[in-house]
Amino acid sequence: MADKKDYYESLGVSKTATDAEIKSAFRKLAKKYHPDNKETGDEAKFKEIGEAYSVLSDKEKRQQYDQFGHAAFQNGGAGFGGGASGFSGFGFDDIDLSDLFNMFGGGFSSRSSSRGNAKTKGRDIETNVEISFDDAVYGCEKVLKVSLDEPCSECSGKGGKGEKTCPTCGGRGRVVSQQRTMFGVFQTETACPDCRGRGVTYESTCSACHGKGIIEKVKEITLRVPRGVETGDTLRLSGKGNAGANGGARGDIYINFKVKEHEIFKRDGRDVYVDIPLTLTEAILGCEKEIPTIHGTIVTKIPAGTQNLEKFRFKGKGVDDEKSGRLGDEYGIVKVIIPDKLTKEQKELIKKLSETTLDNSKEFKTYYKYTK
Repeated sequence: MADKKDYYESLGVSKTATDAEIKSAFRKLAKKYHPDNKETGDEAKFKEIGEAYSVLSDKEKRQQYDQFGHAAFQNGGAGFGGGASGFSGFGFDDIDLSDLFNMFGGGFSSRSSSRGNAKTKGRDIETNVEISFDDAVYGCEKVLKVSLDEPCSECSGKGGKGEKTCPTCGGRGRVVSQQRTMFGVFQTETACPDCRGRGVTYESTCSACHGKGIIEKVKEITLRVPRGVETGDTLRLSGKGNAGANGGARGDIYINFKVKEHEIFKRDGRDVYVDIPLTLTEAILGCEKEIPTIHGTIVTKIPAGTQNLEKFRFKGKGVDDEKSGRLGDEYGIVKVIIPDKLTKEQKELIKKLSETTLDNSKEFKTYYKYTK
């Protein structure tokens, strides 16, 4: 018996633990290690904590264990039938995970909460919608086609015709079964398997829905896309999803948006960015330039000596975000275009321009400091 684990250690309690503390520890561990628990089930551990609880929950056996340890139960001393080998009668194969919630006291019972005639909300639906840049910015209406569960019109959602009281459960919708465990008799009440908890059966199964009570239909739903939608945004259409069972509420539809890219505009939240192409002379001498925005064309003054990648802000020319009620800005980024083809006359003009000294500019001074 030297290799047996201490019973107090098995349950994770101290030797001074009260009966209530021992019972609470066992309940938690039994739920965790029951073989039917797919995530943490452990048959060996389940037997170990069951054996420990059987001893420590009994006042007389606990006193014997505290005085003599595992030796007190050798040769069947405490009714284990020879220790762990005799403990195989624990009967974990006959107990499912739900039984462990109420398996304390003189008699045990469990009642499933599922009822076949209870109102159940319909399943939610998730779908993806791709829209244009303009539709996302200005908002729009779109018609979506979605496949939905609808109550069968042939049987009014019941699944059959010729309703009668279920002979198995007598109309209760519930059936009771009993099983014996090492802790006593365990009583389980579950939904009737013949009427699925409804309390009624039918003389004939509905041929339209094949007894399901629902049929699949393709429906058109008008979707209003709010202004300012972005890629990754989700819109919820409450009560537009699948029909619920037994008159339950409809589910919801969740719309995931993806916005197509624009030819010249780029978005960053409520703000919009656009490139402003300038010729060398426009950048050097300055000019007035027409700037496209999502609200129409504006004219802005480009000052002389404007540099490449310089940024201009056009306040209030961004996205009118319906979600936040705020208006973004537009930013124009200068892109000086270098010509790749020049006439002879143009080349002469550029050569003359190259004679212009820039040695006193900050950029050139910094650069030359590292070239000497």
